[in-house]
Amino acid sequence: MNLPWHLYVMAFIYFVAGINHFRNPRLYIKIIPPSFPNPKLLNIISGLAEILLGIGLCIPIISNYAAWGVIALLIAVFPANIYMFTNQKASMGLPKWVLLLRIPLQLLLIFWAYQYT
Repeated sequence: MNLPWHLYVMAFIYFVAGINHFRNPRLYIKIIPPSFPNPKLLNIISGLAEILLGIGLCIPIISNYAAWGVIALLIAVFPANIYMFTNQKASMGLPKWVLLLRIPLQLLLIFWAYQYT
């Protein structure tokens, strides 16, 4: 089974984002809501998940499962988007309208991943 080229684009995005969790962990740790335990561990887990899911999207026999994993991951990290919007310190200096756009963007990313389930 051949995979569509845009699935490889998605895979690349998640793989690079996962690598970035380890290159710049403070960026991600800062946006984890304080009510979540052990932000450093959560950053590692989400980074590894993005890397593994990015690789999984490229393997035809498991790409369907990887797409479901991406959806689960996007849902799991959604509170970080809300926290960035509601907390000035976590906003990274981004304008409110950009932070607000991230919320429907997350839904579009879920829809994009769903296309490969």
